[in-house]
Amino acid sequence: MYFKGPVNMSKPALYYATLSPPSRAVLLTAKAIGLDLELRPINLLKGEHLTPEFLKLNPQHTIPTLIDGEATIIDSHAICAYLVEKYGQEQQQLYPKDLVKRANVDARLHLDSGHLFARLRFLYEPILYYGSTDCSIDKIAYIQKCWEILEGFLKDDPYLCGSDLTIADFCAVATVTSVNDAAPIDEFKFPKLQAWLKRLAELPYYQEVNGDGAEELKAIFKTKLAENRGK
Repeated sequence: MYFKGPVNMSKPALYYATLSPPSRAVLLTAKAIGLDLELRPINLLKGEHLTPEFLKLNPQHTIPTLIDGEATIIDSHAICAYLVEKYGQEQQQLYPKDLVKRANVDARLHLDSGHLFARLRFLYEPILYYGSTDCSIDKIAYIQKCWEILEGFLKDDPYLCGSDLTIADFCAVATVTSVNDAAPIDEFKFPKLQAWLKRLAELPYYQEVNGDGAEELKAIFKTKLAENRGK
């Protein structure tokens, strides 16, 4: 881990972790718009996001955190929107300027932050950081309720906001694929959701940017849960 000042940089710098679904959502967005980022890895399990140096950058101590010139931007959803606005002029459909379309994308982003990721964190964080063994049916069912919501949005459309791929898809897929082992998706109950996952997985940059990190996080979760239960 290293820290640099925000001035006179040739490209935006992203503090990130491949284990972090929000980080991977930003990386998917950057790939989609062809933006090269200076990547600065943060080890969450070692608490590098809690160091005094990082807290100066982001008092909320969350990743990803973006440094672009003099600007510091936190929250993956805000970063994705910012990157498309500033650097994705040829991919504006990812975060459309039309007021109604943008409102729908914003709504799905809030679905991710307020429901999808929040429920993943409710299950994962105590096990990964605090030695918990609580992987209860109730917690899993709470996550799986989100599968019903996503299935509804995908009922008549290939993507969460209609016919076009947007940053809402990137944010949601990074979360869903990080927890779908612990909270399985029934392919018979949720065929549209399964088809959406396959559709996103066909993106040429998907596996490297999201798939590998999601699998690594799920493997670490299983290992930590077993370790905690063995104590």
